[in-house]
Amino acid sequence: MSKILLKGGRVIDPGNKVDIIADVLIEDGKIAKIDKDLEAGTAQVKNVEGKVVAPGLIDIHCHLRDPGYPEREDFKSGTRAAARGGFTTLIAMPNTNPVCDNPVVVEYVLSKSRREGIVNVLPYGAITLGQKGEELAPFAELIEAGCVAFSDDGQPVSNAGLMRQALIIAGALNKVLAVHCEDRTITGEGVINDGEVARRLGIKGIPYTSEAVMVARDILLAEETGGRVHICHVGCARSVELIREGKKRGIKVTGEVISHYLNTTEEDVQTLEGRFKIKPPFGSKRDQEALKEGLVDGTIEVIATDHAPYTRAEKERNFKEAPFGLIGLETALGVVLTEMVHSGLLSLPEALAKMTCNPAKLLGLNKGTLDIGGDADIVVIDPDLEWQVNVNESASKSRNCPQHGRWLKGKAVMTIVGGRIVMEDGRLLV
Repeated sequence: MSKILLKGGRVIDPGNKVDIIADVLIEDGKIAKIDKDLEAGTAQVKNVEGKVVAPGLIDIHCHLRDPGYPEREDFKSGTRAAARGGFTTLIAMPNTNPVCDNPVVVEYVLSKSRREGIVNVLPYGAITLGQKGEELAPFAELIEAGCVAFSDDGQPVSNAGLMRQALIIAGALNKVLAVHCEDRTITGEGVINDGEVARRLGIKGIPYTSEAVMVARDILLAEETGGRVHICHVGCARSVELIREGKKRGIKVTGEVISHYLNTTEEDVQTLEGRFKIKPPFGSKRDQEALKEGLVDGTIEVIATDHAPYTRAEKERNFKEAPFGLIGLETALGVVLTEMVHSGLLSLPEALAKMTCNPAKLLGLNKGTLDIGGDADIVVIDPDLEWQVNVNESASKSRNCPQHGRWLKGKAVMTIVGGRIVMEDGRLLV
């Protein structure tokens, strides 16, 4: 395999506490050297002065829709959207058709993503068979087949006894349960946040307790069982407080914020466009501030995308009938840099940690750093590049993105996976 020399960039490797101006030599798909003034030799030289060289981003919450829904997304389109956004590893949620609850589907995801994809894809296994919340999936078999964690995302595990049992078994296997916290009896027919905008529009709202009640329950179950619970797509201030309180008590609880929540609130939903319909719903300004505070003080360790593609026809239905879910692989980094770094809330290394080494550590992945000898999964970032989001240029099959038309500051300009450049300056090379 050819050599690549990334010359003169700001090398930020949060997992190893590295932040220096240096060259990075890639050889045979691995990171060979990081130092100043490296000799190019036969390497292909890429001048990255003024840019940031960091571990490839890891998204621990995305939906690639294969098997079952190729009209929404597939491994070819989804991984190319990821590459354009600087992501080199995706953890695919199991709510496919069939559900990823048995080794046959796991093998399908792994083998097909290798054939058609251009970034790493690793699967979640379902917590319950068919994500029906009635019987646990065979965790040990799914791990052996290649699952890295378990989730019923899109569906809550409503049965507390079953959730307790899942935490005990997953804990014994040293695996995380990534949970969708929602009490459907509280959600009812709600479609947006139960706040001022819902009242103004006369639309049924979703109370914050729909999420927070289940967050509290799962934290308590994690406390009692010693299991590890990860709260997916934290959306309201009270959930942040609950996670913070749980951590203080020594409970094994973690959480993630979806990038869209950092610059979108219930006020944006007033147009009733399907590209703003998400669950949990976009909350108030105070909810948004609480999410940012959680990221700053370390209550929330991970930023993810919850990339959830749907067809244009599905999202253009009447707002009440349109499905919940938005795409975000190509915009997440720009939103994070704009809202958290350029605002001064987080340093660049702190922000990148929440998209690299933190998610890798959470799931036990040998990814997320620039270790010498490690896989050359790398993103090169122009932190000051200002760009306007145009979903019609997206590599995804879907267009349901709330960032469309917005200006962001900061963008991935090169993505390298296993020592191969797969994206450069927005152009996909494979």
